[in-house]
Amino acid sequence: MADTKDGPELHPVTRELAGGPNYAAISTLLPSGRIQTQYIWVGVDGDRLFVNTEAHRRKFQDMQRDGRVTLAIRDEQNPYHYAEVRGRVVGTEGGQRARDQIDELSQKYDGRPYPPESIKTERVTVYIEPERQTIMG
Repeated sequence: MADTKDGPELHPVTRELAGGPNYAAISTLLPSGRIQTQYIWVGVDGDRLFVNTEAHRRKFQDMQRDGRVTLAIRDEQNPYHYAEVRGRVVGTEGGQRARDQIDELSQKYDGRPYPPESIKTERVTVYIEPERQTIMG
């Protein structure tokens, strides 16, 4: 049975899933209008979700051009339990704070800091405000 919530407040299940080491699939719109989906780490900041990427990556460029995104966050212990979040980019942050956040996410998912040699350009945190959330399972 699905539970749907409209508005900017995070559903408790969305908050729980995004707060744990559960992967998200993020979908963005390419310039052609086609959809691109990639797996990504996700975190919670108040009633917003955040992801961390690099400035040169296609998904970041897509989100700058068109802030509409969808995140599907699945429970790694039960893949039939997930939250689909449709929302908008409401802000970005670079610099040291974004660099610190990728280390925090890496600790959550991998239990260690993010490898500095993996960074090609500037890290950027992208904040997403939910507009519609659907919970399954």
